[in-house]
Amino acid sequence: MEKNFSGTLALDLGNTNTVIAFQDEKGKDLNLIEIPGITSSPGVIPTVIWFEGEDNIAKIGLSALKKKNLSNSETYFHSNFKRLIANPVERLQKKVLSPNESGEKFFKILWENIPNELEIKRLVLTAPIDTYKGYRKWLINLCESLPINEIALVDEPTAAGIGINVPLGSIIMIIDIGGSTIDMSVIKTQGGEGKSAPIAELLKFQGKDVSSISKQKIRCAETISKSGSKIGGKDIDQWIVNYFLPSNQDERNLSIAEKLKCKLSSPGVESETRHLISLFTEENEQKEFFLSKEIFEKILIDNNLLNHLNSLLKDLLNEARGKFCTIDDLNSVILVGGGTQIPLIKEWIANEISGIQIRTPPPIESIAVGALAMTPGVKIKDILIKGISIRLFNKREQKQFWHPIFYKGQTWPTEKPFELILQARKDGQSIFEIIIGETKEKRNYDVIFENGLPKLSEYQNEEEVLKWNKKPLKIKLNNECKIGEDCLKLYFSITKDSSLYVKYLDINEKELGESNLGNIF
Repeated sequence: MEKNFSGTLALDLGNTNTVIAFQDEKGKDLNLIEIPGITSSPGVIPTVIWFEGEDNIAKIGLSALKKKNLSNSETYFHSNFKRLIANPVERLQKKVLSPNESGEKFFKILWENIPNELEIKRLVLTAPIDTYKGYRKWLINLCESLPINEIALVDEPTAAGIGINVPLGSIIMIIDIGGSTIDMSVIKTQGGEGKSAPIAELLKFQGKDVSSISKQKIRCAETISKSGSKIGGKDIDQWIVNYFLPSNQDERNLSIAEKLKCKLSSPGVESETRHLISLFTEENEQKEFFLSKEIFEKILIDNNLLNHLNSLLKDLLNEARGKFCTIDDLNSVILVGGGTQIPLIKEWIANEISGIQIRTPPPIESIAVGALAMTPGVKIKDILIKGISIRLFNKREQKQFWHPIFYKGQTWPTEKPFELILQARKDGQSIFEIIIGETKEKRNYDVIFENGLPKLSEYQNEEEVLKWNKKPLKIKLNNECKIGEDCLKLYFSITKDSSLYVKYLDINEKELGESNLGNIF
């Protein structure tokens, strides 16, 4: 990757692995980031942390994983904490850090080690939908001190669906077999049929926390049903080792088994071909064995993995039927996580969910890809919490009135400017004064009483407009105008830094200038 690239960084904090991906603002290609001593492969960081106390330097990812087998690991080695973040759980016994603290340390160290050549203009984070609100609150507190102006949040299932172009509003099944868990869910994405498409939720904008003042509606995917268990790829690695060396839990053997498992999961591997696997015995000697794809699949079956998957799928579909959703309503099945790449599991999915399109995005980075897809360019929008108006003069009634420019609820930054043509209110006029006002945040409603009971009146009073406490802009024309004559063209827009700009031209399209009228907040 070339130096001094600027753009968006996506972080998908997973229970087993965290994915870090970068997208340059001038290009569409996604780059998986490598960090020496932290990433185990490009863009992939084991979600683990080693922390002995405040006087010691914490380690994360690959460096922390290498310390797992030390004698005091039950105190200092932290893993599987993502699932417990924002959940009301007590500090795990003997652990130095709570799940929330583990996540904070992990995130802080990762941020400090992001390559210097990357200029991060926007950070996109992901959150699980089952604990979205609590996880979101944790992230907001976490991001307060980050030196970045723009932070957005997306929910994981929606990101996974958008990342592979599943139609908006679709019902999809997501099967995620990670390193330590199996998660199955049926979800419905937002959008479709004239409804608003899902967008990233803005947490921080122009360096300011907007998570509480922003009126963006959180449009997460809807969970229809969910099932899962604490079985995953690490258990499969252990089953392989146990097949040759029962009860052996040497971390080195698990790593060796994992590599061979990935090799046997590759397409085109012959079932009978034998592959050498060299494992460490209890005497710390290496012993050679042979493993084939056929034996590998036998290990999975003998450990009841397929029966377990059948049970999880049955529970998932039964819960979905209780919400009037059947397997025929599914648009597609999305496979996420390295375990879904095992041929035996792929065959099981195809047999059990026949007739439904099975989508297999890149197993590790699919959610990060979708998160970036939900935040293209700089078009993360917010919603106006107040209406913006300009004060004009009504010639017929001989009084001033407020004319709306932007209504409450409109998104900004604006795509197109609002055009307004002003007329002269008197002969010889050459100066126009631009006075801006905003509506109250809350509208007053008229209450009437019928038979002693309060009721809202059929016609509500108009929203009150309050004049901005800023010096009005005065625009001077080169020529004087006659009363009622079109004289001045105004083009109003709201920029990404929340400023109200106006560009002004005379009636013959000659540019007269452009001014910042003030901040809309």
